[in-house]
Amino acid sequence: MTTFILIHGMWHGGWCWERLTPPLRAAGHIVYSPTLAGLAERADIHSDSIDLNTHVQEVVDLIESKNLRDVILVGHSLGGFMAPIVADRIPERIAHIVNLDGMVPENGKSLVDLIGATWDFFNKKAIESGDEWWCPPILEWTFGVSGADLEWMQSKLTPHPLKTLTTPVALKNPHAKSIPSTFILCSEGMTEEEVAAEEKKFTGLGMNFRNLPTGHDAMITVPKELAGILLELAGGNP
Repeated sequence: MTTFILIHGMWHGGWCWERLTPPLRAAGHIVYSPTLAGLAERADIHSDSIDLNTHVQEVVDLIESKNLRDVILVGHSLGGFMAPIVADRIPERIAHIVNLDGMVPENGKSLVDLIGATWDFFNKKAIESGDEWWCPPILEWTFGVSGADLEWMQSKLTPHPLKTLTTPVALKNPHAKSIPSTFILCSEGMTEEEVAAEEKKFTGLGMNFRNLPTGHDAMITVPKELAGILLELAGGNP
């Protein structure tokens, strides 16, 4: 039996995993899919003090309060960026880190340092909304979701606290470097050459590599296929 912690990305909440959790639980595993402060059903916590450390600490607190061990951390998008930071704080409790189509953190840098002009776009959207530290959902970004699923997803998206993107990363624990990790690429629209280049990049970082030919929100579009990869990892075959 494995314990999975599923960490959502920008604008999302724990709700985004609802199609993924049943097959994981049906296989006998324990699954937690917390909603981070300020998002979804916790949108009432609308404080400009919420930053990346706030969200990282929430996941750390969940794991420690329930005394969880041998955890597989699965982070989507910004959650994928967060997962190694969580692991850095409590490496003795983490068995595997899974980054689902997110950025890889670099010590001393914030996400803003890695996304370039995208930050200017987010910042502009936030200012236009009248709340400069909260970026509203970008509805033209469909994340590969369509039809009724898109309508459902967009009805649940909420503004995201931008200080989670401006917080510098501090990776201090050498023990965390030995934790196995896997990158799952959502490769819809990419050529074989582009996928091969991504595989080379992530394996060069010491990560296992998996590819799902779908859009960014794989947990909504291909939950069975994503569950298959995670169950494989839980079985000890990365």
